[in-house]
Amino acid sequence: MTPPKRETRLKRILAELKRLYPDTRAFLRYNDPFQLLCSVILSAQCTDARVNLVAPHLWKAYPTPESLEKARIPDVERIIHSTGFYHNKARNLIGCAKTLVRDFQGKIPKDIDEFVKIPGVGRKTANVVLGEIYGLAQGVTVDTHVARLAYRMGLTTHKDPSRIEQDLMRVLPRREWLTFPHRVIQHGRKICDARKPLCGDCRVAPWCPKVGLPKTKLP
Repeated sequence: MTPPKRETRLKRILAELKRLYPDTRAFLRYNDPFQLLCSVILSAQCTDARVNLVAPHLWKAYPTPESLEKARIPDVERIIHSTGFYHNKARNLIGCAKTLVRDFQGKIPKDIDEFVKIPGVGRKTANVVLGEIYGLAQGVTVDTHVARLAYRMGLTTHKDPSRIEQDLMRVLPRREWLTFPHRVIQHGRKICDARKPLCGDCRVAPWCPKVGLPKTKLP
């Protein structure tokens, strides 16, 4: 049987992911845009669950960009130590706060080209924050789950996040740019594991080419 075209596969995949994962709220807990930005910076190479445990202690000590910009690096490091890579994260958090206060009156900029100039902010962080806070779809968030599943689903041939994002921006309807990553991340955590994907239990499997997976892992 002739495999379906990529456009048809994509429509089926999007429809099934929407049915399986209707909730596309952020996994990180926060009370204001500044808290979300700090949490996303902390989430690099760290689980959302861990960030949700640590971040409130950071916000209690430094509730605003104005307070965080005056923080000592060792003090911030002690608070965020368990999130990993705490040296870089502490510097980025303080640098981010300083830039927000100096250049943006302590507010989160809406322009992604301006946003990514802030220390600790790359396109992944900017896409998450702009989408969550302002509902702006200026790109597609690409984390490890999105990168892995987009490749397996045949939506990209690349491994570099920036090139994967460009591929996804070309093939996805713009209305899906914000919700697709949330759904794919949930599917990656629940079904499409990096080492042991549960292809036999996957409702997306009929339309997924499973690129890069060994034959022994296919249903």
